[in-house]
Amino acid sequence: MAGLAATLIMERGDGTLLRAKALPNGVLGYLAGKVVAQSALTVAMLVAVLVPAVFLFDGLRIDAAGVLTLGWVLALGLVATLPIGAVFGALFRSVQAVGLVMLFVMALAAVSGVFYPITALPTWLQWVGQAFPVYWLGLGMRAALLPDALAAAEIGGTWRQAETAVALAGWALLGYLLAPPLLRRLARRA
Repeated sequence: MAGLAATLIMERGDGTLLRAKALPNGVLGYLAGKVVAQSALTVAMLVAVLVPAVFLFDGLRIDAAGVLTLGWVLALGLVATLPIGAVFGALFRSVQAVGLVMLFVMALAAVSGVFYPITALPTWLQWVGQAFPVYWLGLGMRAALLPDALAAAEIGGTWRQAETAVALAGWALLGYLLAPPLLRRLARRA
């Protein structure tokens, strides 16, 4: 999310977005290209972290079901979060705003159960965390990589995979409805 926002903010300043506007469907193609590039980078980083983790840490669940869950959660999570990054990139104008985006993403991670169980937070903060895709992406990743016994630390004591899919799909739809018009507006103003 933050990576795409930062890229968009910087490429607005150097004229890349303005050049994309000159092509037919250039802004939409630009967005699609950035989503694919950021997705490839994210998958490469995930592999770079997971391969050593398998050998260094006991308790990671690496089986067919876990890999399948990891695949759909990763794909849906990228489709849900990258357009939101594009929205942030379209809304902020200066390179200094990248720090604000990072601060916002880290605050979301803090209330989304990424660093510690979300059940340790007050109930109202649990609801805030669940309102954003970071919680659902983290929950899906934990469901893919951790033993089922650890689901007891989650809200409701389960991995809630159906709810994860619905929440991430909703965020994906919202992002893809908002990002293209905002980028077109941004390109018109450039």
